[in-house]
Amino acid sequence: MRRIAIVILNYRTPLMLRDCLASLEDEVDPLQDRVVVVDNASGDDSVQQIQQAIDEHCWHDWVTLIASEVNGGFSAGNNLGIQAVHAQAYLLLNSDTIVRPGAIASLLAALDAHPEVGLIGPRLEWPDGRPQISCFRFPSPASELISAARTGPVTSLLRAFEVPIPVSDEPFEPQWISFACVLVRRAVIDQIGPMDEGYFMYFEDIDYCRRARQAGWGILSWPDAHVVHLRGGSSPVKEEMAARKRPRPYLYASRSRYFARFYGGVPGLFLANLLWYAGRLVSLSREYVGNKKPHTCEAEAIDLWTNWRSPLQQQPQRLSPSASQQPRRRSDSDPNTLSASESLADPGPLHHS
Repeated sequence: MRRIAIVILNYRTPLMLRDCLASLEDEVDPLQDRVVVVDNASGDDSVQQIQQAIDEHCWHDWVTLIASEVNGGFSAGNNLGIQAVHAQAYLLLNSDTIVRPGAIASLLAALDAHPEVGLIGPRLEWPDGRPQISCFRFPSPASELISAARTGPVTSLLRAFEVPIPVSDEPFEPQWISFACVLVRRAVIDQIGPMDEGYFMYFEDIDYCRRARQAGWGILSWPDAHVVHLRGGSSPVKEEMAARKRPRPYLYASRSRYFARFYGGVPGLFLANLLWYAGRLVSLSREYVGNKKPHTCEAEAIDLWTNWRSPLQQQPQRLSPSASQQPRRRSDSDPNTLSASESLADPGPLHHS
């Protein structure tokens, strides 16, 4: 059994992945560790470029490349990498990361020192060392009100439900941590199973942390370990939301799945949406009097209802390289209808921010 298996998912980011692998070269022991790169059916020359990098740098003794025939999403790609190696722990790592010296050793030492902890996340930071928020509270119906209102008094009143947690220089236990880089104990996977492939992308990390906590495992933020997160290969969803454009529909499908699973099925999703509408009334009133700029995305009030009739149903979310080139289309009249081509057309790099 390997000491650690590092799983890196690639979707059309071969140059960043090369830099990520280079940062790992002095951090892994080929006799104990293994790095598994899963290309999630990029449909370009990613596999050739990655293999060329492995050949040029003689990384064969510690790197394995798997070329998936389908793009099953973030969970499916990571599950494929986990299944390829039997290890005591698995480090799920974005390709747009650079691992600082000593980070992996620090995470492994923390895992040994805290047997009650199942998942550990490092401090994520920019190249200049500035920290990034990577620890969070669980999204809830109340946090939907906060998000839609985006108004100081509402946020202050519901502070205990605000999702982002400020950066801390001390170890602590958040409710969930970013899966841009996360160390998962093998025993957790044995107990609760793999990541849920019903999420194509987004909310699967929150789902897995909730399931781990429900099974009695702790979640630990370990700022002694530093990992640079470039965010250069992040999903286009983040850019679309920042520009208030309509995000890829798999975001809303994942949101519906999450709220239905952990808040009582369809009624829980209804409650989350109703509180979002309540918050939106607050922000709209402020926009009307001119003291607030709009912040919600195009068609968000409609898209919240994606898959609402059957939010827990397994969606047709496997994609061949040719299918990824299909044009994106969506029906406003029936947000419960989400075809494979809608949910997966040009999904972008499968990374977590």
